[in-house]
Amino acid sequence: MGRNRATLADVAQRAGLSKTAASMVLNGREGTRLSAEAHQRVFAAAEELGYRPNLAARSLRTRKTATIAFVSDIVATTRFAGDLIRGALDAARERDHVLLITETQGDATFEQYAIEAVLDRQVDGVIYAAMATRRLTVPAAILGGPVVLLNATSPDGLPSVVPDDEGAGRSVATALLELGHRDAIALIGRNRLKEDDPEVSLAASARLHGIRQTLDEAKVGLLAECFCTEWLPEHGYAAMRSLLGKPKRPSAIICMNDRLAFGAYQALGEAGLTVPEDISVISFDDDPIAAWLRPSLATTALPHEQMGRRAVELLLDGGAAEPALVPMPLRRRRSLAPPAG
Repeated sequence: MGRNRATLADVAQRAGLSKTAASMVLNGREGTRLSAEAHQRVFAAAEELGYRPNLAARSLRTRKTATIAFVSDIVATTRFAGDLIRGALDAARERDHVLLITETQGDATFEQYAIEAVLDRQVDGVIYAAMATRRLTVPAAILGGPVVLLNATSPDGLPSVVPDDEGAGRSVATALLELGHRDAIALIGRNRLKEDDPEVSLAASARLHGIRQTLDEAKVGLLAECFCTEWLPEHGYAAMRSLLGKPKRPSAIICMNDRLAFGAYQALGEAGLTVPEDISVISFDDDPIAAWLRPSLATTALPHEQMGRRAVELLLDGGAAEPALVPMPLRRRRSLAPPAG
């Protein structure tokens, strides 16, 4: 491979200039004292010969390879990972960098191998991504160079990018207050483990804090709070049935994620109640199914594509130890209405 590849010497010869002069033109160096016509000859020669710079040689001179490693514990074909990677790819391409992507699927042995493999390729930095927003321990092997955590934080004070879950909690509560819901808002999805252990989740406590802070400022309390061992549809279903069995029926439900809301929809349908005429429902994450529910589910979206982009920017430009919070936009859909009656 590459035996017939055009060299800088070929370009210089075709343009009738020295290698040094051709190199200065191609690298955009100022002060070459070459005429505009000479510049045009160099660029024309490079195009005619199909010249591409020798990146290996350039990296030896600059100690930069224009490559970024993207190490993730999630399968790259999943929707959430795909959005993170798409944002990072777009930002890297705009900065003339290439992204090397590897997934570990939570296998510590393979993770070590994958990290060593990308470091052997002299990457300029590493984006270390997690599927669940959480605090994690960063492998020591990658701490020797630039690192940005994506969808995670660490005790090491490394630059990180995470969704603004607290802001999303405020948005969700505000949306209900603006519609007139005040004395009958219920919450589905309390979970002590997720709220208290940042290595399990950073989202749960942040979302809860945003909800409570906004309601407290409006002097509004929650009608009921349902605890769920997992944020899965069956737990949302059971919680909604429990709420419907209480003396006072809620006018609105906040679910801590969309999967809980799917289950709540099922329970409401079985009880002969309609969303949002009888009960409004709002949630978090913007799972692809949220827009396909009937009625479509109002929810705050995880901004994974924007997060991937921001991670590349922090890696190449440098960033502070404080996490970069990316807003979670509210998707106002048909599951919201003023209280009945």
